[in-house]
Amino acid sequence: MTKAIRTKAIGFALLLLVIASLAGCGGQQGPASAENGKANPASNGAATEYRVVTDAFGEVKVPVKPKRVAALYLEDYMVALGVKPIVQWQHPTWGKQDYLGLDDVPAFDITGSVEALLKAEPDLIIVDGGVDAKRYEQYSKIAPTYRMPDEINQNTAKVLEKMGELLGIPDKAGQILQQYNQKAADAKAKLAKAVGEQKVAVVRLNIGDKSLAVFNAEKGFVGPTVYKDLGLKAPRLVADIKDNHALLSLEVIPQLDADHIFIFPSNGNWTSADNQEAIKVLDSPLWQSIPAVKNGNVHKLDRTYWQTWAITANTKKIDDVLKALIK
Repeated sequence: MTKAIRTKAIGFALLLLVIASLAGCGGQQGPASAENGKANPASNGAATEYRVVTDAFGEVKVPVKPKRVAALYLEDYMVALGVKPIVQWQHPTWGKQDYLGLDDVPAFDITGSVEALLKAEPDLIIVDGGVDAKRYEQYSKIAPTYRMPDEINQNTAKVLEKMGELLGIPDKAGQILQQYNQKAADAKAKLAKAVGEQKVAVVRLNIGDKSLAVFNAEKGFVGPTVYKDLGLKAPRLVADIKDNHALLSLEVIPQLDADHIFIFPSNGNWTSADNQEAIKVLDSPLWQSIPAVKNGNVHKLDRTYWQTWAITANTKKIDDVLKALIK
């Protein structure tokens, strides 16, 4: 082989090495897969700026300006902030949050495979306190995942502020919170005049075991909105509850001295065929002995937003209360 031919051969070999190297780099820019466990939120090749934040499990690097966000069971906050989620939370038993009107957003079954979430190609996943470490790890392989810290998980205002921060629109979160506080203050003043010292209880009809549960006056889905934000009075039985809610045993039902009762089913709605047998519980003499029932002051509710403490849901709760109690 002549010197010229050897030189050309070496040059061609070097060229092949460069091409192979570039191809290898390009391969790392491909979309993540649940199998290889390598999340790459910048799979579209666009430059993305990141920052480090601290969530319930430690530090996580998230995009400063996320474009494709999945906020599982936190879609309510996204809707309030004017940001459309790429998927929406769904449970095979409880359904999804229909009150948000996300009819054109694909549903993601949180009890099933993560493949559907993977295909949605999020660049940020945000989850609430219901997600454990195992599920968190699965989500983190798809995209940077932020789990709400336990200390703020059920605090509507703080979760809204955190959502605004993560979505890169903290000022919008402040505006939404200010609007909600004004709405609640106006409603509280109206209710003080219309209801006065009348006592209000919120009850859930548990479809599965045909039982009744009453909600805490200070925490959980109900207390912060109904009793704190709106200033309504709780029956003594409600005020004594320590957990988020408590079952009403047969002997305790007559002790619920409520002037008004708001009630919703745990699953489905009031016309669901599967619920009709459980609804018969409300025909019992013990239930009929409660002052609110005797006086026709039982107000049936849509469970989908009464079983969450998110900002849009709480706004709709206020509307329900005003509609029922302001004549």
